[in-house]
Amino acid sequence: MLKKILLGVALALVALCGFIASRPSTFSVERATTIQAPPDVAFALVNDFHRWGEWSPWDKVDPNQKTTFEGPASGTGARYGWSGNDAAGEGRMTIVESTAPTRVRVSLEFIRPFAATNDVTFTFTPAAQGVEVRWRMEGPQNFISKAMCLVMDMDALLGKDFDNGLAALRQAAEDDAQKRALPAPPPAEVVAEPTP
Repeated sequence: MLKKILLGVALALVALCGFIASRPSTFSVERATTIQAPPDVAFALVNDFHRWGEWSPWDKVDPNQKTTFEGPASGTGARYGWSGNDAAGEGRMTIVESTAPTRVRVSLEFIRPFAATNDVTFTFTPAAQGVEVRWRMEGPQNFISKAMCLVMDMDALLGKDFDNGLAALRQAAEDDAQKRALPAPPPAEVVAEPTP
């Protein structure tokens, strides 16, 4: 009887491993929003890591995390690193492609709590109301990642953060666009002092 139970458990494990192995070897998560601002305004908020704190949902996970900036101030070659608590983890991002004002592609490397490298792309397409911003993340899934996806939906898990980030990006870009549209203050009147 025990042999039959063990054989049944072994067969179930083999079937489960086979099912996990058959899952897709890549994942992707994508969200989009329309922002009432010119494309270059939204593009500038993504193309400069110094400005990600204005909208990125992950910059608020650990307010005490350590951050570093390397390379150019913005655009291709700009790098951003972070190291924080268990929720924030540790990693780095590098802008690998910057085509103003239509596309920014970022290499995203996680170091802790798990190692992974993903490709992140932002596209900016003119729309009737301003600009459509599309945020996409994709990457490979190893056996462990495939197994985790049986109990955790990656799209639902990351999609919520993407939605929050895009909402904050929309607010920041629309605020910037309003500031840009305000008329410049009149020049200060210069009063000449009388000459003695």
